[in-house]
Amino acid sequence: MFDVEEQEQELKDKVVYINRVAKVVKGGRRFSFSALVVAGDGQGRAGMAMGKAHEVPEAIRKGVEKAKKNMVEVPISEGATIPHEVLGKCGAAKVLLKPASPGTGVIAGGAVRAVMEVAGINNVLGKALGSNNPNNVAKATFDALANLTTKEKVAKIRGRHPDEREG
Repeated sequence: MFDVEEQEQELKDKVVYINRVAKVVKGGRRFSFSALVVAGDGQGRAGMAMGKAHEVPEAIRKGVEKAKKNMVEVPISEGATIPHEVLGKCGAAKVLLKPASPGTGVIAGGAVRAVMEVAGINNVLGKALGSNNPNNVAKATFDALANLTTKEKVAKIRGRHPDEREG
């Protein structure tokens, strides 16, 4: 039980986007907020979620709680980058991620940058193509990260040793 609490304390979270929506009622407008939040441990685990409430802090809190439950594993190769180039899609949003050499940093904007930073990927080139809707860009980034594979996984699928060459 203590390990779980200790692990939750080292999780980082970032608010990607806050949206205010209005419901028109007889007495005027009722405002509500939705917050898109990403959370991660900085060592290859990340999650995202949307929290909705009548106040911004409560929406953020709900989003963080859901993001902690929706964590996925992300393969990180040497140099704190991704193993290979990958394209993720969600709706009209596409996200292109390319590995970068150590010292490059996270060259990406908005939702892509937030996801990379909480996942612990420090050297990557990212580009959001198509739609710039933060929700779909974040989902497309997670789709790209889900499509990543390591040399060891591919070797296991093929029934070979990771260092064995084809040919």
